[in-house]
Amino acid sequence: MKIKIVNKSKHALPKYQTALSAGMDLYANIDESFVLKSLERKLIPTGLFLELPAGFEAQIRPRSGLAIKNGISVLNSPGTIDADYRGEIGVILVNLSSDEFTVNDGDRIAQMVITKHENAVWEEVAQLNATERGEGGFGSTSK
Repeated sequence: MKIKIVNKSKHALPKYQTALSAGMDLYANIDESFVLKSLERKLIPTGLFLELPAGFEAQIRPRSGLAIKNGISVLNSPGTIDADYRGEIGVILVNLSSDEFTVNDGDRIAQMVITKHENAVWEEVAQLNATERGEGGFGSTSK
């Protein structure tokens, strides 16, 4: 699939790190390094602008290495970039650790997954079909 992209960053285009990777790394595009304090969040620019085809979205997800090693995550995970959005891709990083974390220009800060989606059409009804689970919620299927 071809996707139009404008790269106003100082960095290479996102790419898959292996042949079977689902996500592409996104890079911080900042003028100077900064410290993300414990429980602090910040919007990090990437310098990238996309034109996704109708029926597709880009999901912004945390990088597992940053999460396990440093407690760094994407706050609204997964973040969604809709096909009609034309602004810069920004990543909301959050520091969930008790240690400060330095973000440098060019750091791999998140991954982006391109996915197909469906648009729902509601069919309002008086009741829903019964299931074995019924109204059982959180933890109700544990035995």
